[in-house]
Amino acid sequence: MTNTFYTHIEDTLIQIEKDGLYKTERQITSSQSGQITVGDKQVINLCANNYLGLADHPDLIKAAKDAMNPKGFGMASVRFICGTQDIHRELEQKLAKFLNQDDSILFAACFDANGGLFEPLLGPEDAIVSDSLNHASIIDGIRLCKAKRYRYANNDMADLEDKLRQARQDGARHIMIATDGVFSMDGYLANLPAIRKLADQYEAVLMVDDCHSTGFMGPRGAGTADHFGVNVDIVTGTLGKALGGGIGGYIAGPQPVIDLLRQRARPYLFSNSLPPSIVAAGLEAIKLIENGSALRQRLFDNTSYWRQGLTELGFELLDGDHPIVPVMLGDAKLSQQMANKLFEEGVYVTGFFFPVVPHGKARIRTQMNAALTKDDLDTALTAFGKVGKELGIIS
Repeated sequence: MTNTFYTHIEDTLIQIEKDGLYKTERQITSSQSGQITVGDKQVINLCANNYLGLADHPDLIKAAKDAMNPKGFGMASVRFICGTQDIHRELEQKLAKFLNQDDSILFAACFDANGGLFEPLLGPEDAIVSDSLNHASIIDGIRLCKAKRYRYANNDMADLEDKLRQARQDGARHIMIATDGVFSMDGYLANLPAIRKLADQYEAVLMVDDCHSTGFMGPRGAGTADHFGVNVDIVTGTLGKALGGGIGGYIAGPQPVIDLLRQRARPYLFSNSLPPSIVAAGLEAIKLIENGSALRQRLFDNTSYWRQGLTELGFELLDGDHPIVPVMLGDAKLSQQMANKLFEEGVYVTGFFFPVVPHGKARIRTQMNAALTKDDLDTALTAFGKVGKELGIIS
């Protein structure tokens, strides 16, 4: 590479740092949990997707260890060559049953699942109508597809109907509506009942990314469709959040859809299979969720307590009851300063700013999990109050 190229890259990094937008990664020296160790400092963790606290659950660890002796460490191959074990199909069938779908298909991550979903199913004669705040993986997956694209304002049902009408007037053969079940930066839920009604009215397929709801939303913990009591045609999700926090994604849906994806989804065809330990832990996670609601109840109790405490301190929050509780600050540098000061007080959070969220919408996105105790939350609230006053965020 030329010296001018290196200089350009270095200048870009310098500017990012000057703008106060440089992202740093703290190294955790413990397992992921409600309290973690970063270097030699123990801190309360309020920014992991570990909703049910299963990332260090002894039953999942045991299941992962027990799987390695008979099944090995890794598959060293893709699925259709020699990378499929019986437990892969067991997990796929278990996920499908849990999500009330015909079948499911595993991927290395949900980013890959969303990246591989659209292109095999839709062609240039078709249309995708996508929520404007959808996850980057949905956006990138749609970009790989030749279907015509329409985008509607976040959770705006009038705009969604307008785009569906437009797609039909433009002669779309098939239409797919794509939406997050939970919009992860805000904690808002997609209006699935209204979206389902419009999908039926315009004969559209409804696809939902449920990464931030599978495992704890709804009476069975089966996600936003379970929460609202509606049917979803295709659902994507992850094993990397509430279902153990490891890695792995999936698509669940009608049998013909899953069968075609096995034939043509490129991230599936050209990526190694999930390791047996991850698969076994995924099976154990679903078993724990199906066998009781105590973890889900603790998660939402923590969410309610935390939200009330922040409100009483005077912080600006976004409305909702999802375990994602964003503390709105507006300024990117302020979000970085607050995150750093909270870390000094023993609370681990992350500042979110552009391009992760829009300009002027910087925030601290706090996330509850079932592993947090009331003492943890009280300690964190005290820290938020102290730092908030020091920075002039609250009076």
